[in-house]
Amino acid sequence: MSIEIRQEFELAGVTARFRFAAHSDRGAVRRVNEDSYLSAAPVFVVADGMGGHAFGDRASRTAIAAFAAAFGGTTPTLPGAVLDTIRRANDDVLALTDDTDSLGAISGTTLTGIAFVDVGGSGNYHWMAFNVGDSRIYSWDGRTLHQVSVDHSAVQELVDLGQITRREAERHPERNIVTRALGADTEVDPDVWLLPARAHQTFLLCSDGLTKELGDDEIARIIVFHDAEERRESDGLPVTLAERLVNAAVAAGGSDNVTVIVVESELVGANVSVPGSSEDTLDRDGLPRFLEETRPRG
Repeated sequence: MSIEIRQEFELAGVTARFRFAAHSDRGAVRRVNEDSYLSAAPVFVVADGMGGHAFGDRASRTAIAAFAAAFGGTTPTLPGAVLDTIRRANDDVLALTDDTDSLGAISGTTLTGIAFVDVGGSGNYHWMAFNVGDSRIYSWDGRTLHQVSVDHSAVQELVDLGQITRREAERHPERNIVTRALGADTEVDPDVWLLPARAHQTFLLCSDGLTKELGDDEIARIIVFHDAEERRESDGLPVTLAERLVNAAVAAGGSDNVTVIVVESELVGANVSVPGSSEDTLDRDGLPRFLEETRPRG
């Protein structure tokens, strides 16, 4: 069962409102749910313990625990704090491998998320998206589902090289091989994007258990028709979009653990800019150098 939660940040000249819900299921095949998540403004994160490795559930929980300990309250965070926490989470997951080294075991997890940040601490509000592995971040503008993150996977590299199509990648024998993960090395290399905060935005975060079963077109269809669907039979409450997407993935086969977070944000106030059609409107003045060249995938 998933319940929608609302939070509000009263900021200088603007009010930031958040509506979000999360849901996770072990699926129809796996005995253990190795996914973990954090869903509480200003940070939303999904971690998928690496399949086929020992203690994947511990790895994902450990990564999420690092974020839960670092963030909270009713104010935006800073980009540097997010990057520091990603590094800390990697160190903590690596420590799990050290603990089990005598068994030859390896712990690892993907990590994907968004954080509501104030760039430069001067009311320059953005959504900071970050990713390590093949969990995904999508944005939804009311008509189009757009994949923000880039999969760190063997098949994505083949797609980028033009050797296979995206459709072929869905059934490729190496589709489960990730090329980046927490716990894989002492240094972690996350992709990072800064997206200007707009009057209204919607993001969808998910583990690959969703995208293994549902294509982007089907995900978009479920989003479009979500509000018209029936309420939950057990208690009469509305079914959240996150729960509906997870249930659809399980019904379609549920070959892996499935986790979804849906986040809607609204900025209300005199300083809110008019939504643009492209993230390229990002004002680069005053951005930290390590974020200046980041862009969503085209």
